[in-house]
Amino acid sequence: MGPLTDIVVVEVATWGFVPSAAAVLADWGADVVKVEPVTAGDPLRELWVGGPPPSGMPPINFMVELMNRGKRSVGLDLTTEAGRSAFMALIDSADVFITNALPQVQDKLGIGVPEIRARNPRIVYARGTGWGVRGEEAGAGGYDAVSYTARGGVAHSFAGGALPVLQPPAFGDIMSGMALAGGIAAALLQRERDGTSPVVDVSLLGTAVWNMAPDIVSAKLFEGVERQRPARGEYEDPLKGTYATGDGRHLTLVLNHGQRFWPDLCARLGRPDLVHDLRFVGPSERAENRVTCCAELRAAFASRTLPEWHVALAGFSGVWAPITSPAEVAADPQVSVNGYLQAVPTPLGVFHNVSSPAQFDEAPPQLGHAPLHGEHTDAVLREAGFDDGAIAQLKKIGAAR
Repeated sequence: MGPLTDIVVVEVATWGFVPSAAAVLADWGADVVKVEPVTAGDPLRELWVGGPPPSGMPPINFMVELMNRGKRSVGLDLTTEAGRSAFMALIDSADVFITNALPQVQDKLGIGVPEIRARNPRIVYARGTGWGVRGEEAGAGGYDAVSYTARGGVAHSFAGGALPVLQPPAFGDIMSGMALAGGIAAALLQRERDGTSPVVDVSLLGTAVWNMAPDIVSAKLFEGVERQRPARGEYEDPLKGTYATGDGRHLTLVLNHGQRFWPDLCARLGRPDLVHDLRFVGPSERAENRVTCCAELRAAFASRTLPEWHVALAGFSGVWAPITSPAEVAADPQVSVNGYLQAVPTPLGVFHNVSSPAQFDEAPPQLGHAPLHGEHTDAVLREAGFDDGAIAQLKKIGAAR
C-alpha cells in the first residue's frame, strides 16, 4: 500500500535511470508492469557489476533487484503486430507510460506520444533522456557517467585539479530517476485536478545541472572573473571542513553559527587555549587566519583515532560525522532503524535492498523483489482480457514470452 496504490504504470525501459524511476513508483504503491523483449529482456539482466557472486552465494544480480524491485515482467515483441496489439491492450488501462527509448526507436515501435495518447488520452507519458528533448543532441543516447557526471560538471567539481575519480555505479541514474518519479507524481496530481495529462521529461544532464546549481549559478554570475576555491584542507571557514584522524580516517564538521560551538569544540579537542587566541577569537578572525586555524585543527584531530573522537565528541551539539564506507553505511543502526536498508525475500534468497527516501505516515516503503524475465506475462495479459488460448497463440508465434 502507498499513495500510488491502484495507479498502473507500464514501463518500456532498460538499464538504470528510467527503470529506477519506475521502481520508486512501485515503492509508493503503483502496479508497475515492465515490458521486456521476448528474447534477452532488459540488458541489465546480463550485466554483473563487479562480476557474478562468489561460489556459494546466491546468484542475485543486485543491480536488477535495485532497479526493478516490486515490478511485474511481461515479455512482448513490440516489433511484431501481435506483440504491439497486446502491448496497447496494457496501455488501455494504464495511468502512466514511462520509457527511455530513443525517438527513432519510439517511431519504429509505435510507442511515441501520438500513438500512446491516441490509445489512452488520459495517460501520463514520461520520458527519460540523456540530453533533453530539444537541441542537436536531443536524439542521442546517453549514460550517467557521460551525460551526468562528465558533461554536467560533477566530475570536475570533485576532481580538485586531479584526475577525476570514477563514479559509483548508477550514480546519476538514481538521482535522475528520483526526479522523474517526482515529476510523474506531480503530473498525476494535475490530471486529478483539471483532467489534463502532461508529458514529463527529465534528463541526466538536467539533473546534473540541478545538482550542481550553486557552482553553475556562481560561474554564470561571476562570468569572466577567476574565482579559486581554497587549497585542499584550507577552508574559508575552518569550522566547516574535513579533517584526518590519527588512524587515517576522516570526519567532517559543519558548524554553522560556529561561535556557539567554538568553546565546546576547543575543550573537546584538548585545546582550551584556542578559545582566547586572538587569531581565532571570532568568525572574522578565524576566516582571516584560516590557514593557521586549519593547521591547528588538523593537528588536534590527528592526535586521536576515530573511535576516540566518537567518545570525545559524544553529546557535542554541533553537527559532525565520520566519513564512512558503503559497508559501514550498511551496518549503521541509524540506517536500519529508519528502514533505509531492508531485507527482501527473493526466489534466490534474502537480499538487502535500499528503499527510496520518501516515507509516508512515518513508515518506510515495503519493497518487493525484482521479477524474472517474463514472469508475469500470463497473469498481466489475462487482466488485459486475453484468454489462455490467445496467450498461447502469442507465445507460439514468438510475440510473447
